[in-house]
Amino acid sequence: MRPRPPVKGRGIVSGTGLIVTCLAATLAALVFSLWPYTGRPGTAPDVPSAQTLRTSYGPLSALDRDFLVKARLAALWEPAAGRQARTKGTTPAVRAAGRHLVEGHRFLDERVRGAAAQLNLTLPDTPGDQQKQWLATLDEARGAEYDRQFATVLRLSQGQVFPVVAQVRASTRNSLVRALADDATTTVLDHIKALEATGDVDYDTVARDMATGGTPPAPAPTAAPSETLPPPAFRPPPGQ
Repeated sequence: MRPRPPVKGRGIVSGTGLIVTCLAATLAALVFSLWPYTGRPGTAPDVPSAQTLRTSYGPLSALDRDFLVKARLAALWEPAAGRQARTKGTTPAVRAAGRHLVEGHRFLDERVRGAAAQLNLTLPDTPGDQQKQWLATLDEARGAEYDRQFATVLRLSQGQVFPVVAQVRASTRNSLVRALADDATTTVLDHIKALEATGDVDYDTVARDMATGGTPPAPAPTAAPSETLPPPAFRPPPGQ
């Protein structure tokens, strides 16, 4: 006797059943792949939110806007500190670091303000309270103590900005902000190297304050300053 053929439409091996099973398996795989990113803080993918604005250059996130504001704030006080260092600094390396700050922010701030205009973003016109406090601290310092204050406070400021620039460069979906982050990376790294070349950076103070995230305390007075490295040659960022 010949075996009875299966009833049409029954069983998982039927055409319809096979299609339904495959679709269900695909949907389950997609849900499972997205599950680790839902309901867990800090691991959600970078998706547009209510704070993300649409622009002709791509989405402009809250982090992108914060980066532009911080870059503008840096340009409102660091060049002033740089000009001061060129007259109050007691070593060629400190005066050279001051020159780096002035020239670097002249390059970067022009691009920041241009990008903000294209993105219809309003930027601050005066330094923040913390920046004013730093400038007041530098105004009061003299001699070798000024060199230590200048190098340490400005080095700490660069260290606070550098991770923000890296995060924006890695995550932004806005082409204008991405190009600006490239310029900021070059400029901030140049400032870090120039400040470190003074030999006056108090790395203990920098490390302690970077760990706590507070306002940088004044570096403790030390013995006679050690021999400083020669000032680095200034290299304008690409495109200047």
